[in-house]
Amino acid sequence: MEEKVDILLTTYNSEIKYLKQQIETILNQTYSNFQLLISDDASTKKEVKQVLESYQKQDDRITLYEQEKNLGYNKNFEFLLKKSTAPYLMFADHDDVWYPQKIEKSVEKIKKEGVDLVYCNAHQIDEEGKIIQKSYFHYKNVPLIKGTNKLAISRCIGIGCSQIITKDIKEKMLPFTKEVIAHDWLASFLANEGKGMAYLEEPLFGYRLHQTNVFGGRNLSQNLYRWKKEHGDSYQSYLNYRNEKVIDKAYLDGAIMCRKYSQKAENKDLLEKMIKYYENVKKSKFFNIHIIKYFRFLSGKNLLKKMAKEICIFHFPLIGYYFFKK
Repeated sequence: MEEKVDILLTTYNSEIKYLKQQIETILNQTYSNFQLLISDDASTKKEVKQVLESYQKQDDRITLYEQEKNLGYNKNFEFLLKKSTAPYLMFADHDDVWYPQKIEKSVEKIKKEGVDLVYCNAHQIDEEGKIIQKSYFHYKNVPLIKGTNKLAISRCIGIGCSQIITKDIKEKMLPFTKEVIAHDWLASFLANEGKGMAYLEEPLFGYRLHQTNVFGGRNLSQNLYRWKKEHGDSYQSYLNYRNEKVIDKAYLDGAIMCRKYSQKAENKDLLEKMIKYYENVKKSKFFNIHIIKYFRFLSGKNLLKKMAKEICIFHFPLIGYYFFKK
C-alpha cells in the first residue's frame, strides 16, 4: 500500500509556462497517493491564480491556499509545513520538471534505508528545458552522505526540490525562528541529528536555471559576474562579496540557524567553534592562517574542486581577487 506523500509547492508571480509544466509532471507521477499543497503568496499576476484554481478544479489531489498578503519565501513554506499531515513530505519549485518516478523512487529509498531524508540528483536544464548539466551532484560538488556526517552540520545537503523528509523532521522544523535562512538546510541538519540521510545518484528531475531564479543553480563564476556588474571589480567590492554573499549567506548564517535548532551538545559545541571561525575569517583582508580549522569543519569526499575555491576565498583573498578580476 502506498503511504501518503504531501508535496509542498509555493508560487508568486510564477512564469505560467513553467508552472503548468511543473504541475503536469507532478500529476503524472507513477506514484499516485499524494496531495499537492500549493500556497500562492499573493501573486499580483491574475493569470497565476487562474491557472492554479483551474488545476484545483481538475484534480482533487490539489489543495490551493491563496494568501491575502505576501508572506515571503520562508514564511510561505512554513505555512505549508504546518498544513501537511502526511508521513512523508517533498518540496517542489514552481519552475522545475519532475520525471515520472521521482516520488516513487524517493519513497522507496527513504523506506528502504530507514532514514529521515533522501535527496536525489538532477539534470540542470535551461529556460527551454534543454539539459545543460547531466549531473547536478557533479556540477555543484554536492556532498554524498549516507547516514550521518559532520558535513551536514556545516553545509546544506541537497537542494529542497531534491528532498523527501519524514513527518518527524517536519515537526522539528516548526515553528520557524528568525534564524531560518533555508528550509532545505534546516531539514538536512535535523535529519543528520535524527536517523540520518541517503541519496539517489539517478537524476529524477530537471532543475531549471533562468534569469529569475531566487536561489541556487549558478556556479561561482556566474555569481561573480552578476556581482561585478552591480558593484564593480575593486578589491573592496571583492571583499564585500566574499563576506556578504559567500561567508555570511553560504556558511555563517546557516551555522547560526543550526545552532538554534540543535538538540545535541556535541553539535552545539562544534557550531560554536565554527561560528567563531567564520567571524575570524571575515576580519582578514589579505590572508588567514587558521587553515587547519577549515579542514576540521568543511572538508570531505567529492568536494575537492569546491574545497580549493573555498580555501582560496577564506584564507587567501588576494589570490581570490585575481580570479574575481578575470
